[in-house]
Amino acid sequence: MTSLKRVGLSLVAALSIMIVAARPASAQVSTWNLDPDHTLARFAVKHMMIENVRGAFNKLSGSAQYDPNDVTKTVIQATIQTDSEESGSAGRDKDVKSPNFLDVEKFPTITFQSKRVEPAGNGHTKVTGDLTIHGVTKEVILDVDGPTKPLKVGKLIHVGASTALTLNRKDYGMVYNRVLDNGGVMVADEVEITLDIDMTQPAPAAGPK
Repeated sequence: MTSLKRVGLSLVAALSIMIVAARPASAQVSTWNLDPDHTLARFAVKHMMIENVRGAFNKLSGSAQYDPNDVTKTVIQATIQTDSEESGSAGRDKDVKSPNFLDVEKFPTITFQSKRVEPAGNGHTKVTGDLTIHGVTKEVILDVDGPTKPLKVGKLIHVGASTALTLNRKDYGMVYNRVLDNGGVMVADEVEITLDIDMTQPAPAAGPK
């Protein structure tokens, strides 16, 4: 189930970057960077078919290039360090990072690269891109709520967004499982992912008084 979590997280990080990129904060092409301290990439997966196990990835990075005059020209990329997965259990995390699931030694990153970005109406943005997990690349479509209006805090401008989706870990080559005495399995195939994103760029310098 930890593997499922990890898939969710990776997806989560990619989505966050895409969301912020969908909306401009200025009247020209601009660069936004993922704020890892205020971005949450979380996942949940059924354990023994009776309870959800939750976790997150703690090392994320990414950026987006956005043209406010044409949202379809937006380009987004994101990277997650797989060895940063945490679920609150050292033993479980060790298993999740092992060849049974994430295999962090062989696949140290999860990446997302956008292919298309389109306005979806009602404050939403549709982002299509390639998500690579465990050496397998799949096209995913993200329904992003946001981005929010830009907010200046100190020397930075912030934009927020959120999204959620469900992935099947087996689609990414993570097929390990154990059959239980009751006929169920140790870890579910589906992983639920939620992303709460904060993207930033430097605030313009103040003009002369």
